[in-house]
Formats: sequence, structure tokens, C-alpha cells
Amino acid sequence: MGRAMDVETNGFKAALVAGGTQIGCWVGLADDNAAEISGEAGFDWLLIDGEHAPNDMRSMRAQLVALGRSTSHPVIRLPIGEVWMIKQALDIGVQTVLVPMVESGAQAELLARAMRYPPDGLRGVGAALARASRFSGIADYVNRADAEMCLLVQVENRAGMAALDDILAVEGVDGVFIGPADLSADMGFRGQPEAPEVVAAITDAIQRTRASGKAAGILATNEAQARHWIEVGANFVAVGIDVLVLANGMKALAAKFKG
Repeated sequence: MGRAMDVETNGFKAALVAGGTQIGCWVGLADDNAAEISGEAGFDWLLIDGEHAPNDMRSMRAQLVALGRSTSHPVIRLPIGEVWMIKQALDIGVQTVLVPMVESGAQAELLARAMRYPPDGLRGVGAALARASRFSGIADYVNRADAEMCLLVQVENRAGMAALDDILAVEGVDGVFIGPADLSADMGFRGQPEAPEVVAAITDAIQRTRASGKAAGILATNEAQARHWIEVGANFVAVGIDVLVLANGMKALAAKFKG
């Protein structure tokens, strides 16, 4: 007989509950080999981007497999918060999902239910053939999986900011991720996430989120910005994007020899 298998503990979720700071990086090259390299870097978490990177469910699955030896916790950002997309993402084995453009408590409640099995949720019960259950290798997966699922919702426009208290009140929302690029554009400061009005709005959102007992996250590719948001209270912070690391590194190397 094969060895008994258990539902994997979501260490990222546990760290957020404990209030620890988790440092991550965006993975947008949409390639399993590149993801595996990032997985050896030592980040606490890696965000496989299904919204702005050229990914589909199969390519994201391949990257999850490639990160199998890594200590970095994989997070998948979906293109949009559809129940069926969440179902597929969970079935391919991810435990933490980031959903963009969340604008109301009702929307957050629907997403939270999509992360859980009935009767409390909406997740389709098809784990018998899914990677998440180790293809039926985890006994009683459907009764044990919910506790390890982690939902992060992205608040990145004025509507979402106005509904932040309602979103934070939803049971099953584990964290709120602020999107500076979209928020600044929606506030009338396109391309200016460092505008004082935008910084003030983000600061307020992070502090309110942490005060509610939930985790607060952000992406900041500038070191000074990243350290500032950590000081403000953000406790899951992406400090880089693999695409930019590669692009900037290649340009710098070429410039050394080409001038």
C-alpha cells in the first residue's frame, strides 16, 4: 500500500494570521522553467500572474508543478473573479488565490463561498480527478481542504475603497491587496502611484485592513517604497517582478560592453 497523504498546511496563511511579514515576487514570464528558477531565490511567496501575464490554466499548473521543491508559497492571480475560474485554480492545486478588481462586500462574499465546498460554499466537488487531492491520494480531501484555502482580494479603484469596510467584514476574506497602478489611474493620477493623494488612500486602506485583523498586501518594485509600506503595516509585500528583473539585468549587462 502507498503511504498516507495529508492536505498540505498553508504556511503562508498561517504566517499572515500570526502577523508575520511575507516577502514575495511577481512571476510573469509565464514559463515553468523561469518559475522554478524564481522558486530557488528564497522568497516567502511567488505570484503566478493570470491577469496581465500570458498564462492560462495549463501554464499555471505547469508552474505549480515546477515550484514543487521550492519553499516559496505559490499564489495564483486570476484574470477575473469568476466562480468557475476559482474552482479550476483550486483543483490544479493552488491554495491561495488573488482576485483583482473587487468592488463590494457582496462580490467578496461570492468569492469567499467559491473557495469552500458545500454546504458552506460553492466549490464544485470534483477533487477525485484533481491534482489538489493528489488524484484521490488524500483521504477525505473534500472535508479537510477548506481550512487551508486562502482568499486575497484586490482593491484597486475608488469603488473598492469606498466598500473596504464591507469587504473586510466578509468571513473567508483573508487579506486585501492594494493595487497602486489601477488605483492611481482611477483617482486621476495615471502613472503617478506616488502622488500624495494616492499614498494617503493606500496608507488608510492598509491601516484599516490590519486593524480589522486581516492581512494587507501591496506590490512595490522600488526598495524605498516597499520598506515604507512594510513600516505602514503591509505584511505581504511583493518587492519585484521577474520580467523587470530579467529586462533590467539584460540591459545593464549589454550596456557594460556596448556602452
